[in-house]
Amino acid sequence: MEKQINSLLHAKIYYFVALILLASCAKKKNEEQESDFCSKIHRNDSLTLSQELKDIAPLMATKTGVYVLEDGSGSLVARAWLSEYAEKTIDIQYFIFSTDNVGLIACDYLIRAADRGVKIRIIVDDIMLDADIEDLLIFASHKNISVKIYNPGVNLGKNLFQKIKKFASDFRGGNQRMHNKTLIVDGKVVITGGRNIADEYFDYDHEYNFRDRDILLLGKETAKVNESFNQFWNCSLTSNIENLIEDEAIDIYSENRFDKLHEYACNPVNFWPQVRKRIENLPATFQTIKNSGDLVWVDNVHFISDIPGKNNGENGLGGGGISTSSLISLVKKAKTSISIQSPYLITSELSQNLFREATKRGVKIRILTNSLASTDNVEAFSSYQSDREKLLKTGVRIFEFRPDAAERTKIMTGELQEKLNHKPIFGLHAKSMVIDEKITVVGSFNLDPRSANLNTECVVVVHSHKIARGVLNGMEIEFEPENSWETTLEYNPDSEVTQYKRLKTWTRKILPKSIL
Repeated sequence: MEKQINSLLHAKIYYFVALILLASCAKKKNEEQESDFCSKIHRNDSLTLSQELKDIAPLMATKTGVYVLEDGSGSLVARAWLSEYAEKTIDIQYFIFSTDNVGLIACDYLIRAADRGVKIRIIVDDIMLDADIEDLLIFASHKNISVKIYNPGVNLGKNLFQKIKKFASDFRGGNQRMHNKTLIVDGKVVITGGRNIADEYFDYDHEYNFRDRDILLLGKETAKVNESFNQFWNCSLTSNIENLIEDEAIDIYSENRFDKLHEYACNPVNFWPQVRKRIENLPATFQTIKNSGDLVWVDNVHFISDIPGKNNGENGLGGGGISTSSLISLVKKAKTSISIQSPYLITSELSQNLFREATKRGVKIRILTNSLASTDNVEAFSSYQSDREKLLKTGVRIFEFRPDAAERTKIMTGELQEKLNHKPIFGLHAKSMVIDEKITVVGSFNLDPRSANLNTECVVVVHSHKIARGVLNGMEIEFEPENSWETTLEYNPDSEVTQYKRLKTWTRKILPKSIL
């Protein structure tokens, strides 16, 4: 099954908080519910986020705590814990927030946080929003929840003619999207990285799952994330969802409007047993992170985010932004090695020259990207395929992720593997870089023109040998033959897919590289 997540003009993914989606909830009515499941998994009232942070408060004042979230279920549970014990605010920026199993349960956590007085602000991008308008308005009708849409005008509430008109009259503006992914709790704790909110980002989908990576931040550098979020929240490109909908006939204030969602999220059949166990142990989650030895306190951490709108458009679809220039600077300063993971690898003359110059001065560069067999985006792959030989000739080694990567059996939940008579395809979605075995970059930035010039992106740059070694250890596994194929001038694994997919990829070569 092919998922076209990054190809904005062709993707169709259910996006964001169709919270109440009654049909999804109703189909569970006949399944047996455990009436006390929510009481077992939700809130230990003796815990608060402030109490859990009290013993590390002195460190948070001067340093940034860094904890890499490698596996999907662990990253999911970390988000659940933060939502459950937030005291004041939850600020959310996501490119995709699907209405699948993970998305609906996540939404219930947010509504329950809002019920106890937590103020929630959510920014979502318009272009891939595929949720029912009524459901979105119901979610935003909670007195403690505010929803804004970034760069509206191409999707929400628009018919096909209006969408075509927008792209015809303002092609660049229509293509400028918000790709940032951040969760900020009480202004103190941040999760950012590559994951969106949907089953496939948390090793939960029955057909296709992503290898991804997030990073949790505590302390000093979180102030920069707050500043960035507020800049997006207050900018002219974001609009309150209520101002975009003119249908006054929609009734969004029913007293029991959230009941179906609560019923769905409290039904244990909607959790794999392993995940159910981790959620039952939720109160201990943060202590486990603090005591793991993998929470590293670092002096030199930088959160970098593009400004809303990315650039002024003086160079057409080009122009870059602060995230682009920061990554270019890091590559230029590399001395010995660069290891990169990027699901989409579309290089320009500028980036090819950048890599060529680095390899000439002795820097060993390895890049892991998706193969044609593992990619969810044939449009992006078709452009990479056209320039693959040029990139190899710069001296870069290229590895392509296997859809049957052996690592997936370690990452996917055991219950998923036991229940299914097939193994889901495994694709790469992590956007990470390790430089000279001491600098780590984790974020939302893909190596493609869209991330470089159009989408707003955010990355975290960590100067720490320990963090770099941990991320690099994971990368080393994925470079192994059981997880990826090495592509050379003499060999590539394109033949591993059907003729139909190869033909489909070939037909996409007419698309301009600048919008991929």
